Amino acid sequence: MVADKAADSGNENNDKLDVLKSTQTVVSNALDKLGYPKEVFDLLKEPVRMMTVRIPVRMDDGSIKIFTGYRAQHNDAVGPTKGGVRFHPNVTEKEVKALSIWMSLKAGIVDLPYGGGKGGILCDPREMSFRELEGLSRGYVRAISQIVGPNKDIPAPDVFTNSQIMAWMMDEYSRIDEFNNPGFITGKPLVLGGSHGRESATAKGVTICIDEAAKKKGINIEGARVVIQGFGNAGSFLAKFMYDAGAKVIGISDAQGALHDPEGLDVEYLLDRRDSFGTVTNLFKNTITNEELLELDCDILVPAAIENQITEDNAHNIKASIVVEAANGPTTMEGTRILSERDILLVPDVLASAGGVTVSYFEWVQNNQGYYWSEEEVEEKLHKVMVKGFNTVYNTADTRRIDMRLAAYMVGVRKMAEAARFRGWI
Repeated sequence: MVADKAADSGNENNDKLDVLKSTQTVVSNALDKLGYPKEVFDLLKEPVRMMTVRIPVRMDDGSIKIFTGYRAQHNDAVGPTKGGVRFHPNVTEKEVKALSIWMSLKAGIVDLPYGGGKGGILCDPREMSFRELEGLSRGYVRAISQIVGPNKDIPAPDVFTNSQIMAWMMDEYSRIDEFNNPGFITGKPLVLGGSHGRESATAKGVTICIDEAAKKKGINIEGARVVIQGFGNAGSFLAKFMYDAGAKVIGISDAQGALHDPEGLDVEYLLDRRDSFGTVTNLFKNTITNEELLELDCDILVPAAIENQITEDNAHNIKASIVVEAANGPTTMEGTRILSERDILLVPDVLASAGGVTVSYFEWVQNNQGYYWSEEEVEEKLHKVMVKGFNTVYNTADTRRIDMRLAAYMVGVRKMAEAARFRGWI
């Protein structure tokens, strides 16, 4: 009996940390709140299309290594699917499915004509050469080429991928398609049809959400104490934006550990010393753990690293007034409930990190029309879209007396459900 109880407890904990299951639960709750029948959830709980591929790559030592890749297309009722490709040793099919659902929600929240897509390859790019990464990038595109395209499914950068990898992928797709096709992918270098502001778009969107949340809580950004978990693309840009706005960035972290200074860290110095994977704490002796970082006394906490960081185990210890999720799924369902009960304003990932897909949409539009905007135009349009999305979600949460995560899911899922209904799918 004791063993059975222990096993049940273990399964229960696994369910709580299962990103796909927890995502499906919130989607179900959102659809119930909106009054949709069960068949709508049955359609939206899984991607309409999931592809698993095997990618052979000749390594530098002459051997052939076979990599596993995924591409999920959640729902294309609204329009082509859209979402990043991550290179990571911990990529799983469930994670890719969940991320594709989140991309659908993000597109719905900021009112883009997209469904959600997501891709991933099981690999560790930190242990691969430039040539091996190019072979993997091109091999992935060849493997999924039948189901992607500028009017089908549009990839973009994600964890451990960048504009160079997008350039290789675009070139490979253009070779297969036999003409230059920049609209196939976003997050490209500017010289290949990329958009101004794309590299910093996710962090810029998070910054806009922080500004709006601070207004609701009566917090002045200048002098506010900010803690950022993660110092990769989003986290590092965000630290710079907050630092430039006059906030005190009192804590940052990377995969090796965390730094804390109650008087504020020298962000520009840290940015100058970080490596290409966002690691900088290994240069310092007086570090703290990521767990300690999350519980620092601050005004604004930004989890910008990995999922399942704020849980029922530590949510009671969070001292921030505002938590803004720059990472995907950093707060569990139980963690969300506890923060809400403690009157901590939680801005969920599907809203806060929608800046990336928004500027990706801008890039796609520019590619399609062959006319390119200035950085000022891109920032102005992004600000307008993000503020509108934030206020729609905040007002929904306030009116219905629910947390902002459920409100965001309600706003995000409605467009998909209506598009599927008008098409006659349900």
